[in-house]
Amino acid sequence: MESLGIRSEDLIDFSASINPLGPSTEALEAASNVNLAAYPDPECHLLREALGEALDLDPGCILPGNGSTELIHLLARAFLGPDDHAVIFSPTFGEYVAACRTEGVEPVALTPSQHEMSSGTFWWDLPESVDRISELTPAVVFLCNPNNPTGVYLNEAEIRTVAEALKGVGILVLDEAYASFVEDGWNSTHLISLGNVVLLRSMTKDYALTGLRLGYMLATEEITGRVRRFQYSWSVNSPVQAAGIAAIADSEHLAKGRHTVAQGKRFLTETAHSLGVEYTAGAANFMLLKVGCAREIRRSLLTEHRICVRDCTSFGLPEYVRLGIRTMDDNRMLARALELVLAGSSVIA
Repeated sequence: MESLGIRSEDLIDFSASINPLGPSTEALEAASNVNLAAYPDPECHLLREALGEALDLDPGCILPGNGSTELIHLLARAFLGPDDHAVIFSPTFGEYVAACRTEGVEPVALTPSQHEMSSGTFWWDLPESVDRISELTPAVVFLCNPNNPTGVYLNEAEIRTVAEALKGVGILVLDEAYASFVEDGWNSTHLISLGNVVLLRSMTKDYALTGLRLGYMLATEEITGRVRRFQYSWSVNSPVQAAGIAAIADSEHLAKGRHTVAQGKRFLTETAHSLGVEYTAGAANFMLLKVGCAREIRRSLLTEHRICVRDCTSFGLPEYVRLGIRTMDDNRMLARALELVLAGSSVIA
């Protein structure tokens, strides 16, 4: 941004997909009232109890982390050896690959067909994917649901099919960072009883605790205990624990954020349709626009309108930008900026 002469505080940031209302007042107050001279609880007892009560789970099945990214790397460390296989449903979040490679494992990517990719639907061929998993017998499979950046959302039966293919072989890591914003979602917590399913949740997204870094995993006590042995002491600091507990208690704030996202997403899909731009709405709190050259459109939005969107080139989707849903005022500004930028672009798909 500095190279373009743009200050971060002047930006409207659509590149991040978080609760558009920001963190709750209660969470901010809780974090600011912590005694910084005291060590944090290394076991996060109160936070795990709050999560357990909210999710109807035993606290022993819950492991908080310094963002879900820390937990992704810890899971790879705990379950992958140099002779193991790992599988990733792609295109998706890059940290899964990074975590596998850190452990000396080059993961196998399961990608949608060329037709699915070109049509912008991005659905995987599940029977073919399950056959490949059975063939590879991977120690770990990473699947983001709903997927980042495509928004593909698998139902319970589909997830169970993947988990069953791994029975006695490996674990399924189901990253649900964006699940709170799915309008017609399903409760996945009972999948923990299968014994080989790990759920990842990110309070960065639904509670907008982005700068504080807080995520958690849900799994059997055997799995959480195994992963905990690799976690550094005091990984989750006191302000983070306090903010997390307060955020969980403020369910109304999350509900308002979900409503704002649903309203904004309808508006932006209508905008894309009126502009004649191909889009993939998906199930999450973001959407994809097929703009031809993502890098060029992103730069134009930045330099001309101080609006930041996510160039999806790093996902292997150089024709797409990802838009996180924000407040209606911000969404209207983006709609106007898109109209102007796309009208002047020679590379619109």
